[in-house]
Amino acid sequence: MRTTFKRVAAIGAAALLGAAVIAPTAQAADGDTSLASVLKVGQSKFDKDFADFDILTRAAETVLTAKPDSNVKLLADGSVALTVFAPTDQAFINLASTLTGKKIKTEAAAFKAVAGLGVDTVEQVLLYHVVPGGPILSGDALKANGAKLKSADMNKTIKVKVTKKPNIILIDKAKKIANPRVNLDQVDINKGNKQVAHGINGVLLPFAP
Repeated sequence: MRTTFKRVAAIGAAALLGAAVIAPTAQAADGDTSLASVLKVGQSKFDKDFADFDILTRAAETVLTAKPDSNVKLLADGSVALTVFAPTDQAFINLASTLTGKKIKTEAAAFKAVAGLGVDTVEQVLLYHVVPGGPILSGDALKANGAKLKSADMNKTIKVKVTKKPNIILIDKAKKIANPRVNLDQVDINKGNKQVAHGINGVLLPFAP
């Protein structure tokens, strides 16, 4: 599994298809601090701050407990270059509300609804947020209208749409749910390292729910 991920990661900027190509910024990839350490995977704690990433980290912990060899573990390997589009807790709460048809009000309830999809589905969703190679910084993404990103989920793609405001919109496979948008006040998390994250206001789905 790890070999497959690294083979994809070696493609780097070539993992981007279509009208635009995102060229990773060379000086941005010097450090080896992992996203797992920055996002505190292994230390998740639900709270009332829906702008952070507690549900995401708890989901990663759950997958790794059940499947220690999952490629999700590479978020803890700072030598592996990748970009993560990280859904906030509010993003997961919104998804859980949509999936259940109920108003979800807490991180714990949202996680319970998401975990109910099964660990394999949660793993698939998490890996769909990971783009091997890079890292892709926000300045590069803002110039990438029309690009297609190959995710770590069986190379399924995410399309980038950049609007004039500007907004960076990520188009997934769930056509009936609003496409996530990059939170421009949460970009370039862990900049200066091989692994970078950008907060997003929705959960990317590699399938139609």
